[in-house]
Amino acid sequence: MNEKKDSKIWFPLLVLRDVVIMPGQVVSLDVKNEKSITGVEMAYKRQQELFVSTAKAENIVENVSKEQLFPIGVFAEVNMIQKIGNGVVRIMLSSKHRGKLSAVRKADSNSQIEISKDSKKSKTYIADSYYEVTAVNIKEKKSLLSKEEERAYIREICSMIKKFSERPKLRQGALMDAIQREKNLNELINRVQDVLQFSLAAKIDLLTTTELSARAEKTLQYLNEELSIDSIRGEIKNKLQESVSRNQREYVLREQLKLIHRELGDVDTEDESERYFQLLEEADPPKEVREKLKKEIKRFGNLSYSSAESAVLRNYIETLLEYPWNRAGIDNDDFNGIIEKLEKDHYGLKKIKERIIDYMAVRTLSDRRDAPILCLVGPPGTGKTSIARSIAEALNKKYGRIALGGVRDEAEIRGHRKTYIGAMPGRIVTVITKAGVNNPLILLDEIDKTGADHRGDTASALLEVLDGEQNVFFTDHYFEVPVDLSHVLFVATANDVSEIPEPLRDRMEIIEVNSYTENEKFHIAKLYLLPKQLKKNGLKKSQFKISDEAIYELIRHYTKESGVRHLEQLLGQLMQKTARGILTNEYKSLKVTPKKVIELLGVWKYSEDDVDLDHKVGIVNGLAWTKYGGDTLKIEVNLLEGKGDLTLTGNLGDVMKESAKIALSCVRNIPEIKKLPDDYFEKHIIHVHVPEGATPKDGPSAGITMALAIYSSLLNREVDGELAMTGEITLKGNVLPIGGLKEKLLAAKNAGMKRVLVPEKNRKNVTEIEDEIKEGLEIIYVNSFNEVISNGIIKRSFTLRQN
Repeated sequence: MNEKKDSKIWFPLLVLRDVVIMPGQVVSLDVKNEKSITGVEMAYKRQQELFVSTAKAENIVENVSKEQLFPIGVFAEVNMIQKIGNGVVRIMLSSKHRGKLSAVRKADSNSQIEISKDSKKSKTYIADSYYEVTAVNIKEKKSLLSKEEERAYIREICSMIKKFSERPKLRQGALMDAIQREKNLNELINRVQDVLQFSLAAKIDLLTTTELSARAEKTLQYLNEELSIDSIRGEIKNKLQESVSRNQREYVLREQLKLIHRELGDVDTEDESERYFQLLEEADPPKEVREKLKKEIKRFGNLSYSSAESAVLRNYIETLLEYPWNRAGIDNDDFNGIIEKLEKDHYGLKKIKERIIDYMAVRTLSDRRDAPILCLVGPPGTGKTSIARSIAEALNKKYGRIALGGVRDEAEIRGHRKTYIGAMPGRIVTVITKAGVNNPLILLDEIDKTGADHRGDTASALLEVLDGEQNVFFTDHYFEVPVDLSHVLFVATANDVSEIPEPLRDRMEIIEVNSYTENEKFHIAKLYLLPKQLKKNGLKKSQFKISDEAIYELIRHYTKESGVRHLEQLLGQLMQKTARGILTNEYKSLKVTPKKVIELLGVWKYSEDDVDLDHKVGIVNGLAWTKYGGDTLKIEVNLLEGKGDLTLTGNLGDVMKESAKIALSCVRNIPEIKKLPDDYFEKHIIHVHVPEGATPKDGPSAGITMALAIYSSLLNREVDGELAMTGEITLKGNVLPIGGLKEKLLAAKNAGMKRVLVPEKNRKNVTEIEDEIKEGLEIIYVNSFNEVISNGIIKRSFTLRQN
């Protein structure tokens, strides 16, 4: 530094933020500012005093000026400099005496100073890399206090310090002892202001005051203020402890914050109800819902955070705000794309695909937003659930599924009242909420298996959901506001349409998913099941191949179902055996042939030899429809000596028992039967049996079968063994129409029947059945029991039973 041209002495400057050093203190500081570090190093190397000043603001501008600093600071000696990494330097200072700031400047940029006695380690400092100041010493004013007065001040200060019992730093006994043993009043004041962390203004005030008695008075004043603040904090804590229990920590913190804001006159800006009002604007629900939510949010804002009602209201408000009131998905209106998607996922199903296209055509041409309620009815394994998913994907709709099998609680559909513990919305609105749009496709799976008990009738609760006139204002018990379900496309599935309650069935459009023919099963297996199972079992096409004959082998001799679920399982078993063989190096790939099927899966489960097609007396082949598809039903009749009873066995339902009684009455009215002795029926028991007694059987369609079996047994006439029949009979011998004709004809064909008797009134239904099923079957239409006899009884000579 060029001191010849400037008689003033310039000292390197260290600027502190929110820290005040008193004279006589030894302090350790961490410094990161490059200019401050250079100033400290300059003072240390030159063995010059460092002037330490405190900034008025926490953040000062790059160019330090006199106006930015408090005028009073201290001169200090730099005892140690240590680099601790990341550009931070730790220094130790010994403060000497006060000084008053006169001027601040940057060091002369033209000068360089080399500081080191060792030329090898010399270092050159550029003078403009730090600030320096001129300052004048401030002499301590002579104390006017006597020794007794000083001791009095010391005792009073120590006495007040003892009252800060809850201050964490003062719980250290050694520090308390050091303060209490301090005999120098000036040193005690400096130590107290540092330990108790006075405010910056208080510290500057004590630094500026040079007269000891005045500093002592101000120290007592600041200590008294700190005690008052501690007293207020204690009062707040006591008030809170009286109103809450120990485990309500969260409540205590929030109430304490509220009380502090109230004492300071501030307003709590983080009100949770305000956030709900913002979410309400974003949700933009209908007017009625908006008014309801506004009312509940206002009530929520007036409740205590920890109250039980507050938790209930919070869940209720958030649930309603999450519902997609005005968020709708965009449906796919590309007809060709829809058809292509449905064709890709499912084989056949012409009626279903046409119905979906019709629905989309109406939605495109009109403003109608209401969706039909479709019900897919058919045996298990026919793909009803997967059809619904494919419809959702084809229409670009969100998909949700509700399993109704065994559901008996009405609250599952309508929800619970929100006042109950554990209340939640019903499944309908829950699925819509998860979908995120108000127009998804919802699958009501197994709607025929709902039940009713003391908790309510689930089917009745579904009436409002599936009624196009009512579901516009569907009310969930939890929501307590109407929900518009008219945009939702409901698709239901069922195995047996007769088990769906009539009012519910009336509100749905029934679409039958019939049993698959052998040809359909083959194509489904080849086009859909094989690729699906290959992917599922981790095999490549080159590793597993199956011939067409092998697929037919599986269909004919290993499965006996209406759908393809068991067929898919068998294909999966073959692939699993293939995977095992590949991993055990038995072979690299497998080609499955009919012979290989028997080797891998064992002998046939169903053989063509199982069907008895011989002509017999008293045995007739009937046809039955079950929820699992069509089946053949042999009915046997025996005549026994007895007291004229009608015995029925075979786990028959009430309707079937009534059919047997009607059949007997009809047969007894035939002229040929009347030729029997008058007491014949009084001396004989007619035993009607339907084999497979473990399987429940019911329905009126076995009427003509039972009547012909009784007739054959009474007259000892043989019945055509290659003939099957179905139809309801009346007392006068008329034949009435039946249902499930496709499944029955398919069962007859699979059983090897050549001819089938069908009621005349079912002729229109036969025309809708695929030619593949009718091929090889002679369908004979009958109106009366006489026609059944003429087509069913073998034309041979016979002997009339006389005994």
